[in-house]
Amino acid sequence: MTIWKKLGILSIALFMVFSGCMFTTACGKKDKNVIELNEVTHSIFYAPLYVAINNGYFKDEGLTVNLTNGGGSDTSMSALLTGSADIILAGPETVVYTQQEGIKDKPVVFGQLTQCDGSFIVSKEAKPDFTLADLVGETIIGGRNGGLPAMTLQYIIQSNGYQIGTGADKINLRTDVAFNLTASVWDGDASIKYCTLFEPTATNVANQNNAHIVASLGQLSGSIPYTCFATKQSYLTNNKTQAEKFLKAVARAYDFITTSTPTAVAQALLPSFEGNSVEELAIAVEQYLAINAWSSDMILSEESFDNLMNVMLNAGVITQKSTWANIVDNSIAQSLKESA
Repeated sequence: MTIWKKLGILSIALFMVFSGCMFTTACGKKDKNVIELNEVTHSIFYAPLYVAINNGYFKDEGLTVNLTNGGGSDTSMSALLTGSADIILAGPETVVYTQQEGIKDKPVVFGQLTQCDGSFIVSKEAKPDFTLADLVGETIIGGRNGGLPAMTLQYIIQSNGYQIGTGADKINLRTDVAFNLTASVWDGDASIKYCTLFEPTATNVANQNNAHIVASLGQLSGSIPYTCFATKQSYLTNNKTQAEKFLKAVARAYDFITTSTPTAVAQALLPSFEGNSVEELAIAVEQYLAINAWSSDMILSEESFDNLMNVMLNAGVITQKSTWANIVDNSIAQSLKESA
């Protein structure tokens, strides 16, 4: 079954729910300056987005951004295709899947937010000199099958000469655990020593369970377009001004992050992460700054896109590469860079 067929049932269901709203909006006058944004999950990995919201940068551009959480890239893409979201923040692999199924009003990536894997390997045992060899003979929960976190980890493991599977000489990579259940499944099973988590969850879980963050997958994977802003081609055509203002606000937030102290950034993030302390958020910010997680210009290069294609081919989720020019529209990001 193709990825799109898997999405199809959910898309149809969502269409039935939202169709009335969609048609009303189409017949009425939708405020173009109100943007419905669906994020694949909620993580400090997306810090520039939350800073743009909390520091009022979208408001300064005359935009109102309503943020909802998809809880998975398939759900986020369904929200985009059915019209309940104008823009989504998700992995570009979702755009690849959808375009390869021949969607008429195709989704396109128009801005890159993160440029490497943002997850960290968390271990139940202290491993100050951790290497991938420590995973041999062990189980690691690495994300959802077909999702970029799991595919990137698979690529890292196999490109370093290790085999995936069960047995004393292999690494058992589990991809059957829902993204938002990773921490609880890992914590509840003593036989599983490792899992991958994003911040602030990684730091929180490590502190609460006397566990240890032992490696950054971003450092192991290198440059890859990990999370991007995507929209339908029709939206980009009809709302180019709003899309440009949107990216301009995010770029301003990136500048704030890179020119402020981690504590100041943490304070700006705090409204989006209730239950976390400023200290915890500052640690997460430092972690992501250290691996150069965020794209400085939001331009998704052809070279980086080709890395993504190699990761997806290696995982066996596609059989041929998509064309960078069909998936990515850098025109707005490029214009902002030139005018900066």
